Amino acid sequence: MNQWIQQLDEGPADGPRLAVKDAIDVKGAVTTAGCQALADRAVVADDDAACVTTARAAGARIVGKSNLHELCFGTTGLNPTFGDPVNPRWPDLVPGGSSSGSAVAVVLEEADVGYGTDTGGSVRLPAACCGIAGLKTTHGRVSLEGVWPLSPSLDTIGPLARDTAGLVTGMQMLVPGFTVDGVDPATVVGRLATAPDVSVDPAFDRAVDDALRDAEMNVEPVELAGWDRCGRSFALVIGYEAWRSDEDLLAIPGGVHDYVGERLRGCAGITADAYDEALREKEQWTREVLALLARVPVIALPTLHEAPVDVDAPFLPNPLVFPFNLAGVPAVSIPLPGGPGTSLQLVAAPGGEELLLATAARVEASL
Repeated sequence: MNQWIQQLDEGPADGPRLAVKDAIDVKGAVTTAGCQALADRAVVADDDAACVTTARAAGARIVGKSNLHELCFGTTGLNPTFGDPVNPRWPDLVPGGSSSGSAVAVVLEEADVGYGTDTGGSVRLPAACCGIAGLKTTHGRVSLEGVWPLSPSLDTIGPLARDTAGLVTGMQMLVPGFTVDGVDPATVVGRLATAPDVSVDPAFDRAVDDALRDAEMNVEPVELAGWDRCGRSFALVIGYEAWRSDEDLLAIPGGVHDYVGERLRGCAGITADAYDEALREKEQWTREVLALLARVPVIALPTLHEAPVDVDAPFLPNPLVFPFNLAGVPAVSIPLPGGPGTSLQLVAAPGGEELLLATAARVEASL
C-alpha cells in the first residue's frame, strides 16, 4: 500500500500508535519529505520535532514515518519516488494529499492516529478521500519546530483518525492538557453557501444538510462575500513561500520529481510586491471569516465539492478547504454516509478545536 517511508516501533507497547508524516522530525531518523534529494542527503534528525516530543510525553507509540505527496506540495497524495499510497477503500481513486500515508495507515488500522500537515487541505483532503476524520488546527496553536516548511504563513499540524474520539487522542498528543470534557457542542451552525464558480455535487450538499438535521442543529444560511477572491491570494502566498523553502533542491539532478519540480518552477516569478498584496488580501479575508464566526459559532459545508479523482489525475481540486488555511482558523472533516468523498467540514474561530470536536462528535453520534 506504500503508506510507510520508514517503519518504527518506539514507545510503550500499550500506547496509542502514531504514524508521523515524514515531513516531521523523529530523532534518529531521516526526514525525506517524500523527496529524493532529501533522502539522498540522509541527514539524521538530532531531535524530535516539538509535536513528537509532546506525543512521546503523552505515551504515544511511534510506529513509523508515513509517505506523502513530495515536499507536501500536492493534493493527490501520490508519490512516484517512494511509491503511490493506495486508497484502501477506493483503490482506483487518489488517497488525497499531501498527508496520504498517515490516512492510509489509519484506515488499515496500522496506526490509531496519524500526524499530518495542512497548508491547503493536506489533512482534510486525505480524510475525506479515505473516509476517516481529520483536523486542521489553528495556525500557530501547534509548534512547527522540526517540521519541513512549505508555506510558513499557512502551515499547520493536525491529526487524522478513524473517528472524532481518535482526533481527541491526537490533539492530546499535540496539545498537553487538551480535553473536550465539559465543552458543549454548538447547536447553531452557519450553513455556508460556496462561491458561485464552485459547483458542489448535489449529493454532497444533501449529505451535509441531512447530517445537520439529524443532529438537531439550528441551521442558519450564511455567505462569505470574499469567497471568490481568496483563490488568487492563496496561490500567491503558498507559491512565493514554497519557492523559498525548496528552491535549492531543484539544483540537484533528479532530486525533485517532475510534477512537483514544475510546480515549484512555476512559482519562481512571483514578485515580492505580488506577495505583499496577497498578504493584504489574506488579512481582509481573515477579517471576513472572523466576522462571520462572531455571528455563528461554527460554519458547515462539504469538505470536497466532488468525488476524489482517479489515480491518473495530476491534481485533486481543493476549493472548499484552502480558504480556511488562508484565514488561519481550525477546521475538521468527518465522513458521512454516501459515496467516495462524502464528508462534512466544520469550521470555528481560532482556538476553537475543542468546540469543533465536541460538535463533530454530536453529528457523528446521529449518523
